[in-house]
Amino acid sequence: MHLIWFRNDLRLHDQAALWHATQSEQCLALVILSPEQWQLHQDAPIKIEFYLRRLKVLKQQLEEYNISLLILKIPRWKDIPEQLLDLCQQLQISTVHCNIETGVNEQQRDQTVKQSLQQHQIAFEAYEDRTLFPLGSIRNQSQQPYQVFTAFKKKCYERLIIDVPSCFPKIEAQSKLQFDFSNFDFDLDAFAQNYRQEATSQYWPVEDQHAFELLNEFIDDRLELYKTDRDFPAVDGTSQLSPYLNIGILSIRECVQALFASSQGYFQLKNEGQQTWLDELLWREFYQHTLHDFPKVSKHQPFKDNTKAIAWREAPEDLEVWKYGKTGIPIVDAGMRQLLATGWMHNRVRMITAMFHTKNLLIDWRLGEAWFMQHLIDGDLAANNGGWQWCASTGMDSAPYFRIFNPVSQSQKFDPHGGYIRKWVPELAHLDSKSIHEPYAKNPDLELNYPKPIVDLKQSRTRAIEAFKNL
Repeated sequence: MHLIWFRNDLRLHDQAALWHATQSEQCLALVILSPEQWQLHQDAPIKIEFYLRRLKVLKQQLEEYNISLLILKIPRWKDIPEQLLDLCQQLQISTVHCNIETGVNEQQRDQTVKQSLQQHQIAFEAYEDRTLFPLGSIRNQSQQPYQVFTAFKKKCYERLIIDVPSCFPKIEAQSKLQFDFSNFDFDLDAFAQNYRQEATSQYWPVEDQHAFELLNEFIDDRLELYKTDRDFPAVDGTSQLSPYLNIGILSIRECVQALFASSQGYFQLKNEGQQTWLDELLWREFYQHTLHDFPKVSKHQPFKDNTKAIAWREAPEDLEVWKYGKTGIPIVDAGMRQLLATGWMHNRVRMITAMFHTKNLLIDWRLGEAWFMQHLIDGDLAANNGGWQWCASTGMDSAPYFRIFNPVSQSQKFDPHGGYIRKWVPELAHLDSKSIHEPYAKNPDLELNYPKPIVDLKQSRTRAIEAFKNL
């Protein structure tokens, strides 16, 4: 009998490990819940709640295929090898199938599991499923990993022109297993009570139908204007698919197949919106490959070694007001409040808030990265770390240190009528579309229930440039 170990790949369609596991023998499914490990990895409660809601759906779907889902609670990953071996021996499992995960801790866990199982003649098969191209396969002429996105993207384009990765076929139902699984009952509802997020779960349904409708609606209605609309946070111009990709309700292959559906699955770019979204998917790919090729970024280290010497400010009060959207910079505060309220933040605003944190406040990027992970429903180590290091000018192909977003200018350009600010900073909703971006600029004595800016943007920009110049 085979065992499919689900992790961040909670779907039956286009699932590499599941497809392989069901091809020859009967199959059981497994999910391991590790609450202490989640805490160590700073996973957001809303992300865990989203995962658990989806897990309940997956369990029902598997039952329709006569595949029983066993749920184990193993608080720390270090205890998985021993307990998984015990389970496999109990159930006479011949092969464990799973999809590769990219983080250092995840790879160490899987390596230990593999060694433990193989010592007892149990096979361990891992498959590429989270990326379009196998990790370690995108290389330059010197067979080294790319460190610049443009060159990485070019190589990906060359591969896609030859072949757009296709989806795995649909699995077939198996005959019902004659086995008593009552000893393995797990009260998922009781466990999920620890992570209930009633205020935010309304934003993120977990059904397959919703994810596919979201994908198809984006492709049909918003893709063509994506290049321009994606930067305007008051406009519904982005796909908002990242939470569904992150825990595997959708696969990356399904996204590119939808992208090229109008050309029968062949690589053909028909408009700028299509190309821009493909590039965004490839940024995701780039950061996944970076995490694999440069394990130090998994270990709270900057990609650029010389930036270890940056003299970050110890400014706990500034950090605290940034976290809760009380900096006195409306666009920054709007983004931080959107994050707290929904578990998600518009991508343009993620860059604005992160650059304000790392440059204008000159606070260590790792503190902001951690706060985002603790609150993002789509919190993914590779993407979150890559984005923060890009903004902090410490990472792979990051923004030059002297190119610092002015949050007020960004706000005026991308939220010109203040619609996004009005929604998330309602105490400024009555202001006109000019003054809402910097309410105290022309009238310092204006009486508002809103803080004055915690830093002077011009002076703090100069301070940041000096800090990087001194490296």
